[in-house]
Order: sequence, then C-alpha cells, then structure tokens
Amino acid sequence: MVRQYETVFITTPVLSEAQMKETVDKFRAILKEGGAEMVHEENWGLRKLAYPIQKKSTGFYYMLEFKAPTHMIDKLEVEFRRDERVIRFLTFKMDKYAVEYAEKKRSQKAAKKEDK
Repeated sequence: MVRQYETVFITTPVLSEAQMKETVDKFRAILKEGGAEMVHEENWGLRKLAYPIQKKSTGFYYMLEFKAPTHMIDKLEVEFRRDERVIRFLTFKMDKYAVEYAEKKRSQKAAKKEDK
C-alpha cells in the first residue's frame, strides 16, 4: 500500500555543503530505488538543537515528503541508523489533513515568492 510520509533528519554540523548534498542524495536514491515518489523537499539549514545530541548543539535539518510503499520506511530508517552523519530522524505517516495542510503551506509560500 502506498502512503504519504514526511521525514525530517538532522545531520552533524561538521559536514561541508558537498557532504550534506551527498547525504541527501543518498537517502533520495534509497527512496527512489524502493519505488517512492518525491512530493516535496526542503533544506532548513543549520539550526540550534533544543538539547545537545552527541555533544553537538547545532545540526543541519532536511525534510523529505514522499509517497512510498509501507515496507520502504523500515529500510529507510535502517539506513538512517547506519549513517554516522545522521544524528536524529523522524518519519511520520501523513493523514489526509496533514497532506492538505502541507499543500496549502507550499502554495502560500509560492504565492509569497511571486509577490516579491
């Protein structure tokens, strides 16, 4: 069964821009190999963490929104755990209200960009 998911992961702040891009490309490739369809993605950049993780107080945040078969989530999360560059991740299944909200938020963001 194909469902819509959103994953946010935090990578270690010591990564260069190229290493960060490589990490994101790796997880995007894992999803595409498993038959996932990318809906949206955002780079939230370097942000302060709410509490130290592995003695680090900042991290690079990245969000992926995708449609995928349910079995893909286990595979994706195993890869997150194996990758030492990822310090935290969270994946959740979006219900119809979350999907509507995300689409509305994206359209508002696009409208703001057009106004500028």
